[in-house]
Amino acid sequence: MNAPALRPVAGDASYQRRAKDCDVMLLLEGTFPYVSGGVSSWVNQIIRGFPEIRFGLCFIGSRPDDYGTPKYALPDNVVHLETHFIHEHLSATEVVRSRGDAKAFERIDELHAMFRAYDRTDATSHSALVAQLGELIPMMEDGGKMDQDTFLFSKRSWDYLASQYRIFCTDPSFVDYFWTVRIMHQPVWTLARVARQLIPARCYHTISTGYAGFLGALMKMQTGRPLILSEHGIYTKERKIDLFQSEWIRDNRNVFEKDASQIPYFREMWIRFFEALGRLCYQASNEIVALYETNRLRQVHDGAPAERTRNIPNGIDLPRLSKLRALRSEKIPPVLCLLGRVVPIKDVKTFIRAMRTVVNQYPEAEAWIAGPEDEDQAYAGECHAIADGLGLTDKVKFLGFQKIDELMPKIGLVVLSSISEALPLVLLEGFAAGVPAVATDVGSCRQLIYGLSEEDQALGAAGDVVGIAQPQALADAALKLLTDPQRWHAAQAAGIARVERYYTQDMMFGAYRELYQRSLAHGNAHTDAASGQPLRCPVRH
Repeated sequence: MNAPALRPVAGDASYQRRAKDCDVMLLLEGTFPYVSGGVSSWVNQIIRGFPEIRFGLCFIGSRPDDYGTPKYALPDNVVHLETHFIHEHLSATEVVRSRGDAKAFERIDELHAMFRAYDRTDATSHSALVAQLGELIPMMEDGGKMDQDTFLFSKRSWDYLASQYRIFCTDPSFVDYFWTVRIMHQPVWTLARVARQLIPARCYHTISTGYAGFLGALMKMQTGRPLILSEHGIYTKERKIDLFQSEWIRDNRNVFEKDASQIPYFREMWIRFFEALGRLCYQASNEIVALYETNRLRQVHDGAPAERTRNIPNGIDLPRLSKLRALRSEKIPPVLCLLGRVVPIKDVKTFIRAMRTVVNQYPEAEAWIAGPEDEDQAYAGECHAIADGLGLTDKVKFLGFQKIDELMPKIGLVVLSSISEALPLVLLEGFAAGVPAVATDVGSCRQLIYGLSEEDQALGAAGDVVGIAQPQALADAALKLLTDPQRWHAAQAAGIARVERYYTQDMMFGAYRELYQRSLAHGNAHTDAASGQPLRCPVRH
């Protein structure tokens, strides 16, 4: 089976950058530069914040059709970009090619048993898991005893899957089990091939666990060079939300077999798979970064060694955004704005439903939804239909992607109605520009709006926090701020003070400069296999 091509999604020659090596290789799953959003904006911010570092980008996507043209121009210090799609090569027309090696399948069985018996509190369990995977990786090379063709198409593979189905599967469909296993595991071989071909780097920086994190773990095992993990949200938690909402995962049990207290088997399989990838990435990472303490503790709970974890909050470009305050009118604009992708996790529908109450009591109010609609067009269509059905066609405006500098002076309130977030940049950007917020009680939103420490809380509330999927509470909180200038100005002052004290870009860059200095210095201990020379470039102060 041929290796996946290294190719850009767009035809622009500027997206065909190739280099022999780089300083930091960023491992990016479904984000920069082809997808807009908070994580991608942060990646762009980090790259531009360290112009002296030569960055490589390894983008991992699902299928080419899922991505359009790049949403970001590549900074000059991006010297390499390669793009891989992990769900485009599986074919139903392949035939059995070999019997398969018995000992190799024993290793596979032992690895799966380790994942099932994994104890996150047991250091021995961690090391045994990594060692077992380390033995399997050489076998996964093309032509090896457990290469992709052997796992997917050999007679022994068929026998192994049939045996596992009989022992463990509680779903009556063997066909669905067979294809679930193949679809789930095929990207592992793709990523192993990517790891063998990836250009040398002094260190690797993955922006999630999942597939990108697994690639990071492979690179760490293969090269010995440092691996940094930065999690904006907790990947396994977000994938669980996606998996529980997904309609493509089959449940073939009949009405008498179903138990509401049990997760359907195939859904549970996917959850266990992503948990396993997460544990491997945690164990391989030298530095593990969370945005705030709750997520750091969640990482530790999920298997991250506590001594390698730390918090580095997002930071915003304060000098640029603070200038926007002078562009605001004295009157509070009656505009509630949700800045984000129109996708289910942002729960745009709750925001629209809340606007019916807001407009009833405050007729001049408007809702602006500023974000792309192309990621989930069906959901976007449902949002438009709800606005029309509630008689809000002229009040709820879908603006598409907007430049935040042009938007902030025109709005009175940032609204975040998400069902899951980490530390959302949009709240910090709003505070810096002088705009209070109403947000759901997810991620670090309570910390950002009310403060964390006693000193932080003393600055006051920069808005209000409400429960998830509660349109009435969201409307009430928004009305209290927009119709009470004294309350609104107090919230504005609190937001400005909080972001200036705790969440500046300079603070974030300082923390990452320390991480990069340590990792790149360690990377100098390893030489480029081709030249025998250390890779270059210190991080300047």
